[in-house]
Amino acid sequence: MTKRVITFGEIMLRLATPEYLRFTQANSFNAVYGGGEANVAVSVANYGLESSFVTRLPNNDIGAACEMELKKHGVDTSDSVKGGERLGIYFLETGAVARASKVVYDRAHSSFSTIEKGMIDWVELLEGADCFHWTGITPAVSQGAADVCLEGIKAANKKGVMVTCDLNYRKNLWKYGKSASEVMPELVAGCDIVLGNEEDAEMVLGIKPEGVSVTGGHIDADAYLSVSQQIMKQYPRVKKVITTLRGSVNANHNSWSGVLYDGTTLYKAPTYQITHIVDRVGGGDSFMGGLIYGLLTFNDDQKALNFATAASCLKHTIYGDFNLVTVDEVEKLMGGDASGRVSR
Repeated sequence: MTKRVITFGEIMLRLATPEYLRFTQANSFNAVYGGGEANVAVSVANYGLESSFVTRLPNNDIGAACEMELKKHGVDTSDSVKGGERLGIYFLETGAVARASKVVYDRAHSSFSTIEKGMIDWVELLEGADCFHWTGITPAVSQGAADVCLEGIKAANKKGVMVTCDLNYRKNLWKYGKSASEVMPELVAGCDIVLGNEEDAEMVLGIKPEGVSVTGGHIDADAYLSVSQQIMKQYPRVKKVITTLRGSVNANHNSWSGVLYDGTTLYKAPTYQITHIVDRVGGGDSFMGGLIYGLLTFNDDQKALNFATAASCLKHTIYGDFNLVTVDEVEKLMGGDASGRVSR
């Protein structure tokens, strides 16, 4: 029976400068759609799972175009609700070499930010689901979004649905009067799987590595183990803690890997050298999508972690927020074929 994944969050219109132009140089923008949970929904749909994305969209042509784009990639949007003023927007300036990328948000008063408790029938929606996924971006948008996200988590817990979370701390989003450390702990307490780095853990949960120095830009395995153990002690429901490992040589060249702790063993994925990045936006989401697929498909944490890492490595070669790769392509890279030769 095909596994069913439900994700909840905001999707936005992405307007990116062509090539590597700066905002001040651009006379046009390339338009695509994207958002943390939507990106995960597209990934798992590409892998053949049943995928549903739940959000609130404006009842206008832009909302319709966004919905159409998701449907094109096999994502069910029928449980989303309509209303509000507008679709949120973010502007992207892609960096190169020593110049970092920049993002400017224009999402105030978006349809999703005005979502309220009771708008989503979580009990019915989660019937038969295998996974419910959210990220820390969602409760950062508004109190209403945080409330609705908590509704979904509690309903999933009652139904025995696996809850996955990417902590995704974004300091510039928490503007409605509450901090991440005030809101997030109650939501994380209902999670089974948590993805986040040491900064996320500290800023969101107040957890720092114990007895380990993280200065100088280098963090060893003991730091990941310490943070993971503290998260699992503080939140007994959490069964696995995962961290992505990005080494930044420059804006075009990153190393990429990940670790997973299951309470007894710390698993480490292979490290990939991504020497030419086409688009790194959505890299973490592509990892989460691959991980969810792996956990639901393989009875093997190491294989699930390896799948997630390879999938997100491939995402860095694809323009846009979505990771448009297949299971076969990911498994080919997992098997060691990184040649990029033409498939005939």
